[in-house]
Amino acid sequence: MAEGEGGGDSITLENTPSWAVATVCFCLIAVSILIEHGLHLLAMYFNKRRRKYLIQALDKIKTELMLLGFISLLLTVCQKRIASICIPKSFGESFLPCQSLNSDNEEEESKCQEQGKISLLSRTAVEQLQILIFALAFSHVLSCFLTFSLGMAKVRRWGFWEAETRTLDYQFSNDPRRFQFIHQTSFGRRHLKFWSDHRFLRLPACFLRQFYGSVSRVDYLTLRHGFIMAHFAEGSVFDFQKYIRRALEKDFGVVMGISLWIWIFSVLFIFFNAYEFYSYFWLPLIPLLMLLVVGTKLQSIITKMCLDSNDKFHVVRGTLLVRPSDHFFWFGQPKLLLHLMHFILFQNSFQLAFFTWTWYKFGFRSCFHRKTEDIVIKLALGLLVHFLCGYVTLPLYALVTQMGTSMRNTVFPEAVVTSLRRWRAKAKKNVARRNAYSMHSSLDASLTTSPSFSTLGASLSIDFDDSFPEEFAPVELGNEDSDEGRRRQEQHHKLGSFKGFDLSSMQ
Repeated sequence: MAEGEGGGDSITLENTPSWAVATVCFCLIAVSILIEHGLHLLAMYFNKRRRKYLIQALDKIKTELMLLGFISLLLTVCQKRIASICIPKSFGESFLPCQSLNSDNEEEESKCQEQGKISLLSRTAVEQLQILIFALAFSHVLSCFLTFSLGMAKVRRWGFWEAETRTLDYQFSNDPRRFQFIHQTSFGRRHLKFWSDHRFLRLPACFLRQFYGSVSRVDYLTLRHGFIMAHFAEGSVFDFQKYIRRALEKDFGVVMGISLWIWIFSVLFIFFNAYEFYSYFWLPLIPLLMLLVVGTKLQSIITKMCLDSNDKFHVVRGTLLVRPSDHFFWFGQPKLLLHLMHFILFQNSFQLAFFTWTWYKFGFRSCFHRKTEDIVIKLALGLLVHFLCGYVTLPLYALVTQMGTSMRNTVFPEAVVTSLRRWRAKAKKNVARRNAYSMHSSLDASLTTSPSFSTLGASLSIDFDDSFPEEFAPVELGNEDSDEGRRRQEQHHKLGSFKGFDLSSMQ
């Protein structure tokens, strides 16, 4: 206590006015209630608009904030115990983020000093780690919302192309009675180039295509036509752009979460931040390089679909038809690209949060930011990754992954999906009830013909012979009854489907 009386920073609650403690608590509670009420209003708005996947993403945000808050609470409770863990000085002076050891602000435990050792983490370091966790939570939530906003802005632009499909000019230009070569179509002229058949030439061209016209009008209309022809009847009216919006909302819910392997890579990022690894040169480039690889793969898939159609048919009727298939994607898994983008976004958010934290705690000039060029490069790369992922790669992924083999359940609006599930549950219940009734009827028939009932009295026994009286002659069923039974059987087989959609096979 003697030391605490000298400095204002070491005054405990015993020597603090109660009105000061109450004021700080009131401010903290008020801010927390405002944030919670804002999230509640946002959830009510999404529920009113029937945006189910955005509600799920909001729940994930709450879960991640609660998890990060629990980690911060554990650090606060275990602060003294962590600082009391002693390690040799040789270990404490290895893998430092700065080249020289600065011990001016070190607060070592007296027990470790007596043993000639240092603390695993000083109390000051634990407090700084708590600020890093807060910066990570804020950066992750903000970056995900910015990415989603950019993606929705890009998808809304496709609404003009969707409206064009309902005009007479579009129907006339895509008249199924017209025949043309594939290389004469707009889609063929865009993708059937001299470099298309050569892999080492196709990949650089697809890499450069990300930066200008990543999704063109002809790409959107051709992929839309291929999706409708694969899963709907020809000439069906379907709003493909709204379907892409629902798919993007569902993908956003996946990107918002933080899985175990994401946490593992985050710990590795902190470990490789040591000066010996020179991570400030190559670590900020990893998210950008991975994002460019994913974008190149998505562009290459569109070109491969055009090549696949050209190999099968050289002449097309009406619009060029591309066949959706999972074999265009890595390992036949379209969602693998989404998990890679999930990793890219989180790691980029982590690096921006780490940059903000070091700037706030150690100043603009520190061992983390040695030169002005380092600061400019880190900020430029971080913002570039978020813009490319939100405005280019994520909408492109939402469009291209619809060319997989299976159809996603976002093809229906939420109200239709709920009605279909209720209808299917009711149909299953009716089928089970019919099967139970038929089993009961067959059981009664088997009991009447069982040998165990033949020992009954003569008054209850009935003798059957092979000859029937004329009034009880057997009657053969006509064609009308057999046709009616056949129709009932066909209706019974269709209980698991809805006009061609197999509900059990939808993702």
